[in-house]
Amino acid sequence: MMYLIAQQQADDLIPADSVLASLLINFPMVLLIAYALLFISALISILGSALSGGMKLVWVVVAFMAPFLGSLLWFVIGRGDARRRVVVR
Repeated sequence: MMYLIAQQQADDLIPADSVLASLLINFPMVLLIAYALLFISALISILGSALSGGMKLVWVVVAFMAPFLGSLLWFVIGRGDARRRVVVR
């Protein structure tokens, strides 16, 4: 419903055939899809890592409590830490 309202407002402001109108309408959807893919890929990466069950649980909780920040933290900090733990063992 809100998408249709936003699309109608964008159509009123900018001609429908312009590229800018298309970007205005589709950009939020692209961001939402990218956000969902980041979150889902972080969960798959966490669950597939060689960390112990307790550490996996901690990272999954962090990812669910702060989906964007938690996912970024996993890829920046946690994933490298999980690889180092495997090599050390």
